[in-house]
Amino acid sequence: MYEFCPHCGLKYEVEPGYFYGAMFVSYAISGGVALVLGFILFYLAGDPGGWVYVAVIAPAMVLIAPVNFRFSRVLWLHYVAGIKYQPEL
Repeated sequence: MYEFCPHCGLKYEVEPGYFYGAMFVSYAISGGVALVLGFILFYLAGDPGGWVYVAVIAPAMVLIAPVNFRFSRVLWLHYVAGIKYQPEL
């Protein structure tokens, strides 16, 4: 992730350790995705064995990790720091 915005020069990390809170956002997103996948497997696949849940949910978590990492930081910046997108900049 950039230290400064390439367009407006905004410093993303306001203070050391600022994005520790984004880990909780990331955890909530991952938990929600895992829960939804678990319900889908339960209802559509007829409650398969535990290894099927692991075989589907674990790779899904690995695949969404890069997107989840960035999205959770963006959410943290917008809702905690109050940074707003200004297209005119």
